[in-house]
Amino acid sequence: MWKSAIEDAVAKTTANGTKHGARFPHIRGKTEGHGYDWRDNTDWIEGFYAGMMWLSYEYGGDPLLRDIALEQMKDFRRRLDEDIALDHHDIGFLYSPSAMAAWIVEGNEDAKRLALDAADKLLRRWRPEGGYIQAWGKRGDEKNGGRIIIDCLMNIPLLYWATEQTGNPAYREIAIQHADKSRRYLVRGDDSSYHTFYFNPSDGVPIGGGTHQGFHDGSTWTRGQAWGIYGFALSFRYTGDSQYLETSRRLARYFAERLPEDDVVYWDFDVPMDEDTYRDSSASAIAACGMLELAGHLQEDDPDRTYFANVAERTMRSLVKNYSTMDDANAEGLIRHGSYYVRGDLGPDDYMIWGDYYYLEALMRLEEGVPGYWYERNK
Repeated sequence: MWKSAIEDAVAKTTANGTKHGARFPHIRGKTEGHGYDWRDNTDWIEGFYAGMMWLSYEYGGDPLLRDIALEQMKDFRRRLDEDIALDHHDIGFLYSPSAMAAWIVEGNEDAKRLALDAADKLLRRWRPEGGYIQAWGKRGDEKNGGRIIIDCLMNIPLLYWATEQTGNPAYREIAIQHADKSRRYLVRGDDSSYHTFYFNPSDGVPIGGGTHQGFHDGSTWTRGQAWGIYGFALSFRYTGDSQYLETSRRLARYFAERLPEDDVVYWDFDVPMDEDTYRDSSASAIAACGMLELAGHLQEDDPDRTYFANVAERTMRSLVKNYSTMDDANAEGLIRHGSYYVRGDLGPDDYMIWGDYYYLEALMRLEEGVPGYWYERNK
């Protein structure tokens, strides 16, 4: 099953690269029909498409995919140098699956330099007066100046990695402080999570939790929970701090215990569920990767090791069987029924490029033992 799903994904990724050249996939609004819009590199999501090129190249060795990925890297360099739409923390999402990937796969020194420059850019979002990495907007932004969001746990691996490459402890220290603050304020006592949390920008005094893309401020947005599972597992990988491992485990159990019958979640765990409620296949793909990462860190005699690996495999079987586009050779996306921002009517039920990336990463983990581009291999 995994092999045929990967081959379908590689074929579609190759077709997209051939057809669309230097353009990147973007998410459509609710009224714009299904599929990707292909535009310039100006959003937070383009790194996932580059990561799909590298995963596909690692699987089949097609030099066309490598060439496309390296051309994309030039565009990521241009974007960083010109500071195009980078007033956010998603630098890791952009530059880990693109520049870090080129370094991990090929030892490309230009890619390493680009990834380190991106880490410097992310570091500038550190707010020492509050002790966090600001998620969105410029320093002092009236609405977002004191906001963190759970997604950032998947951006800070770029900082951990930068300390490994340079020996400069500042990247790692800031990543740890942000992970600690996220653990304290984004993870609730019942092991659910806030999407976002607000602090007073001037002194870091906590204000309260909320949401942007979830059902309501007190609900649990499924993709946010998935980011937490994977992100805390990666913080454990880089630091060895058992608190991160246990937090990942807690978030993963909460997620696993609330799976619907077909093992693919709805867009929020607290939204009223009926036949018209939107799913988020992308949240399940992320969670599958996170649970596989988590399981790999648990002791062999720990029953959760088998439990989470089995949940991940069940999820992936359902994604392949019930959500993938293997039945449509002309589809540009890999898995259907992802959601972006349901309450905002932006991509409530469509392909999500991050969903496609994590779906392929999970398949590559299961079939090839290839873990993606969040850390160096064999470490």
